[in-house]
Amino acid sequence: MATKTKTGIGTWVGFVLILVWCLLPVAWIVSLSFKSLEETTAGSPQFLPKDFTTGNYGEILDNGDFTRALINSFSISLIATVLSVILATLAAYAIARLEFKGKRLVLSMALAIAMFPVVSLVGPLFDMWRTFGLFNTWPGLIIPYMTFTLPLAIWTLSAFFREIPWEMEQAAQVDGATSWQAFRKVIVPLAAPGVFTAAILTFFFAWNEFVLAISLTSTTSSRTVPAQMSFFVGPDPFNPPYAQLATASVIVTIPVIIIVLLFQRKIVAGLTSGAVKG
Repeated sequence: MATKTKTGIGTWVGFVLILVWCLLPVAWIVSLSFKSLEETTAGSPQFLPKDFTTGNYGEILDNGDFTRALINSFSISLIATVLSVILATLAAYAIARLEFKGKRLVLSMALAIAMFPVVSLVGPLFDMWRTFGLFNTWPGLIIPYMTFTLPLAIWTLSAFFREIPWEMEQAAQVDGATSWQAFRKVIVPLAAPGVFTAAILTFFFAWNEFVLAISLTSTTSSRTVPAQMSFFVGPDPFNPPYAQLATASVIVTIPVIIIVLLFQRKIVAGLTSGAVKG
């Protein structure tokens, strides 16, 4: 009994230490967002702000360039997510249900594309996009985002489709449903955890992506939040506006937290099922 008690205490101590280690940088950024510009430029080492202020949030939200970047980030990420999930759902279903030569090669190539270093594509894409008129546009970011998110979504969804019993689709067709109706009304709802997981992973990638966003845009008309935050330099290059950067980071993180809280059950179910069934 004493051994179990010590084990339980040790588990909780380890859990608390890991939690503090992970959340301390987040707590520091939140605290920094409530400090004044004078306090941050003075290099104050204390955790809590001396003069608590919410003025940083007002300044950031009143910044037209930042709000425009927020709209760009949300719109581009949402469009890339929807298109990737739709195409990945169809492709993953075909890979899981149909037998054709080169199936493993297709999956291997998809995985290789997902792991391809983004920075190696910046130069060619920069020249191509300027030639095709896609530089500094929403499609100029959506297309390369989908290049990396689509293979990941295909891999995630194909594992779910393989585990759905084939008999359920056949039963729907026996009852009079067409192949498309059976896929849309039977297969896709059963694979909902996988669809949500693929959508969340895709959205997070597009929301946090920086290299392509900073390289393929030149103005605020299509620049996303991660790229826009790199222009927060302040009047003194040796003293960046840390409070404003922290405030912008908090604001950018809020949509991600809301999404996770709203869909946490489906996300956990999707990740768990994928780990067991894949």
